Amino acid sequence: MIAAVESTALGRMLRPMSKVMSMELARELVALKVEDDTQERYDYLAAGRREGSLTSDEEAELQDLVQVNSMLSMLKAEARLLLANAA
Repeated sequence: MIAAVESTALGRMLRPMSKVMSMELARELVALKVEDDTQERYDYLAAGRREGSLTSDEEAELQDLVQVNSMLSMLKAEARLLLANAA
């Protein structure tokens, strides 16, 4: 997974963050979970996309959620790498 993160433009942009990330922040990022209402909204929108019933505003909202999730996943990968290297 780490190699995949490093090969993306976003991953390369986020890489410098791991150089200044504290161990405490790394642990907090790894433990971070999405709130239930946000997950429910994502599930609703994803189901709507599968059914082809999303409005353009809902599609844009889903895209925003997917992009934020991708960024958070990459930050978490950097945090896990930092924690693994420190162990």
